[in-house]
Amino acid sequence: MGASKINIHTKNHNKIAKIAKVFAHPARVAILYYISKKESCICNDIVDEIGLSQATISQHLQVIKNAGLLKGQFKGKRLCYCIDIKKLNEFQDVMNRYFIKTQVNSC
Repeated sequence: MGASKINIHTKNHNKIAKIAKVFAHPARVAILYYISKKESCICNDIVDEIGLSQATISQHLQVIKNAGLLKGQFKGKRLCYCIDIKKLNEFQDVMNRYFIKTQVNSC
């Protein structure tokens, strides 16, 4: 979606689309799953587990972070990632409300 077209949609629709983008790629789903099993981890841990290059993992992490589902904390020179549970719960609530409204109006 072009940046210039974002403003024609509601804030809620843009929020759903941004987070749905995270779940639209199997590598990002695998990354989230791996991080969810750990207290925190660094990019190299994810590279070893997922089997993609460091640059590719970093790009996927950026998409996940932009959606607000990750928190990062520096430990020395390394950035350790963990799931932002509060944001994940907010997303679940948004999606549940969205689909409840959709079900009421479905055929």
